[in-house]
Amino acid sequence: MLKRNFLGFAAAALMALGLGGPVAAQDDFIIVQSTTSTQNSGLFDYILPMFADKTGIEVRVVAVGTGQAIKNARNGDGDVLFVHAKPAEEKFVADGEGVSRADVMFNDFVIVGPDSDPAEVGGMSDVVAAMTRIAEAKAPFASRGDDSGTHKAELSLWDEAGVDVAAASGDWYRETGSGMGATLNTGTGMDAYIMTDRATWISFGNKGDYKILVEGDDKLFNQYGIILVNPEKHPNVKAELGQQFIDWVLSEEGQNAIASFKVDGQQLFFPNADKV
Repeated sequence: MLKRNFLGFAAAALMALGLGGPVAAQDDFIIVQSTTSTQNSGLFDYILPMFADKTGIEVRVVAVGTGQAIKNARNGDGDVLFVHAKPAEEKFVADGEGVSRADVMFNDFVIVGPDSDPAEVGGMSDVVAAMTRIAEAKAPFASRGDDSGTHKAELSLWDEAGVDVAAASGDWYRETGSGMGATLNTGTGMDAYIMTDRATWISFGNKGDYKILVEGDDKLFNQYGIILVNPEKHPNVKAELGQQFIDWVLSEEGQNAIASFKVDGQQLFFPNADKV
């Protein structure tokens, strides 16, 4: 009994002195609510080890659609929000849920489809005209249907085209309710057109006879932003650690890390933190 008490005392002493290893550092992590595109593309796997090596802070990513990520952050389930739906992000801050918002990086959306291209949209750069043509042809279109940043952008384009996709749901318009990678898998399996962010498309390994058919329209611009969840509203937020991550992402070092991330020699994201 004396020996057991001594060992317990020794262990407690080591923890108090900061020599308990993982026990002492167990709170040195943050939760980032983010999107499937940043995760599926491999960006986080590339940049987060750099941040951890520099600061000792582990970043745990919850990769869901932007809409769900924002809901999670509103519930205080995270320290940092890193998504791509600028109006929704600005509302998040305006509602007092976030401290402030900053641009981080951008890429673009594209519409991919099979070689057969039943709606004959290949080579078009007017995305609204292309989507109008897809609707008129009643060609299969696979949508994420998950309130993600990609889904929000897609719905905005259908609205501009004057197409009621809700009425076409279950017919030529199919909603997967899934992330970008899963939607690409489902869509390619049904020979459907798909709107995807370019980063996930480049990283996607099951392209088959699919290729980019519509690209280059300014309306396909895809901006990412980062926000610290408001600790005054959610006291559990690790504000200091979260701000360290935000500061690093927006720093020259973080921006260079993002720019250097490539797949098959192609840059997937383009940093623009200093271009507000």
